[in-house]
Amino acid sequence: MERDEAAGENGAESGGGAKGEGAASKPTKKRPVVTEPAPPPADLSFYEVHLQHLAEAIEAAEPSEAVRLILRQPKSEIVVNFPVRMDDGAWRQYTGYRVQHNNILGPYKGGMRFSPHVTQEEVKALAALMTYKCALLGVPFGGAKGGIRIKPWNHSRTELERVTRRFTHDLGNNIGPEYDIPAPDMGTNAQTMVWMMDTYMNGSSVNQKNAMRAVVTGKSVSAGGSVGRDKATGQGVVYAIDEWAEERNFSLDGATFTVQGFGNVGSHAARILSRAGAILVGVNDHTGSIHNASGIDPMALSTWVAEHGGVSGYGRAEACTRDEFFGLAADLFIPAALEFQIGRHEAQLLQVKCVAEGANGPTTPEGEAVLTSKGIEIIPDILANAGGVVVSYFEWVQNRRSETWLLSEVDSRLKYMLGNAWQRMRTFARERGVSPRTASLAVAIRRLDEVYAERGIFP
Repeated sequence: MERDEAAGENGAESGGGAKGEGAASKPTKKRPVVTEPAPPPADLSFYEVHLQHLAEAIEAAEPSEAVRLILRQPKSEIVVNFPVRMDDGAWRQYTGYRVQHNNILGPYKGGMRFSPHVTQEEVKALAALMTYKCALLGVPFGGAKGGIRIKPWNHSRTELERVTRRFTHDLGNNIGPEYDIPAPDMGTNAQTMVWMMDTYMNGSSVNQKNAMRAVVTGKSVSAGGSVGRDKATGQGVVYAIDEWAEERNFSLDGATFTVQGFGNVGSHAARILSRAGAILVGVNDHTGSIHNASGIDPMALSTWVAEHGGVSGYGRAEACTRDEFFGLAADLFIPAALEFQIGRHEAQLLQVKCVAEGANGPTTPEGEAVLTSKGIEIIPDILANAGGVVVSYFEWVQNRRSETWLLSEVDSRLKYMLGNAWQRMRTFARERGVSPRTASLAVAIRRLDEVYAERGIFP
């Protein structure tokens, strides 16, 4: 079963806990026994799949040979091993990663995830996706990603604070407000970012401390975060769906949808869609699957998940199997959990018009081929879940300018940037006869290629 993806910039952020509090809270007694997410299929490498998508996009974008070489590998890969004392006095060794893929457009940017399945290969793929996501959306950042191999739900708040602070300290000058700016991701949240910020600030000179507030984004509003950041990825998913629906004269009022993963991204997307009149008919997460053809109240389900750690046992819907969930008839499906959840089998079961990828890499190449053959459209991850990094950029700008924006301003700017990216993607896809995924990556690659052509490659 699947654990909710975090609502971070690479797809879903703060999914390490049902409350969206992720790694910052102890598991409650009401949490289900099954709390550990299943790892991605062992026969698939996320990075290898990314390289396959990249090769297809490069063929369509036709960048220079130098840019082709540059984009295939990250600029820097940082691995740190560090000890942390537990509450009982014992010591444990942890491995942390930070991969910096490309910074030609601006400072490196990307989430920090806490998960037992974090690997260097996974982080490399996610860092690369951040590069293309920023380029596609017109965000002046590069791409990075980081994480620690840890089971956050097995640790107390104080242990997680020590892990976070020690990792931040060991990263040292490898992060910074003008160099590499972390954000929340799977298993981390606003509190994690505040600990990172505070640790980094305390290593700075006294007269520079407040200038270091922008070292991370996704902070709590009280600690310098932005309004609208908590729902940004889910909001971006809905804005992308709006573009898809408008292009097809499809009304979301009365439309049905299912969601996989009910953490930050899945729950916010469900609530926002329900306000547009859409009806949630099925949900799957790491605890099980539920359905109700008459509709599931996203707010009531969010309350249940916050108290019980997952959707299992929710009384206003019927339990079903994973296959039954994927086979539910609906108009839209939002995968907002882990990568590689839609394989050939799941794609054959799906009965929807559109898949909006709230998570990163939720569809395998085999699954995508089946969806395409069935006429099911895919809104690719680097567009659908880009809301998180866009609003992270807004937070960074507010920190640098000492400004505070209204929620309406944040939402309107996000909608504008998502809409522009959608139009660029659709124009390229129509002109070149390629898929939305290939078109999204190709548009991003062309922007990177233009910058390299103007700046040149040193020496």
